[in-house]
Amino acid sequence: MPAQVVFDATFTSRSGSERARVTVHKVIVGGWTGRDKAALQHHIDELAKIGVKAPSKTPLFYRVGVSRLSTADAIEVLGDGSSGEVEYVLLNRGGRIWVGAGSDHTDRVVEHMGISVAKQLCDKPIASEFWPLDEVEPHWDRLRLRSVIVEDGAEVVYQDGGVAGLISPGELLAKLAEEGGELAEGVLMFGGTCGAIGGVRYSPRFRLELTDPVLNRTISHGYDVIPVPIVG
Repeated sequence: MPAQVVFDATFTSRSGSERARVTVHKVIVGGWTGRDKAALQHHIDELAKIGVKAPSKTPLFYRVGVSRLSTADAIEVLGDGSSGEVEYVLLNRGGRIWVGAGSDHTDRVVEHMGISVAKQLCDKPIASEFWPLDEVEPHWDRLRLRSVIVEDGAEVVYQDGGVAGLISPGELLAKLAEEGGELAEGVLMFGGTCGAIGGVRYSPRFRLELTDPVLNRTISHGYDVIPVPIVG
């Protein structure tokens, strides 16, 4: 049987909400998806500070094992060298594209050795709620991404930016198609992030939000980050 992850999710539209079981068999992480070239360069520069090489082209599409996808309230990571990234996610369910939110949690210590390896080392937490893309596309650029971490026992805003700084879902899917990819049934894709306020860093807690101010709704999820000791 092919690898897959099954979880229960809420699909919220203007006509109401439906609780349904979802099966995901493939996860794609869209990287370097900035629409705003200045903001994209800022993200490249902040990662360069920790030794991550600039991408060969933008955007890039990474694959991670589907088993890394998680809706749990906690994940385990190696040591304290990883960090989360709030992103919008796209899911094909029933032939319709849905929008959600997740965290491309990545091992920053390993990232300078290879981004694909660093991404594979960490679970990818996602919220278990989705909106129809066709409901938010007319005002897509009004949507906002936000994340909060904990430092010295207090919550600190870690990321806060609009999706207008990222390639739109339509353009991202077109770029994916140019490379022979497809957001087919049961495929989930991360769509990109905004820069970290104060630099990329570890936190024992990460909370993410995707907010639609037009329809007055928010998708959110939080998770604890539990370090596993590095020995040997």
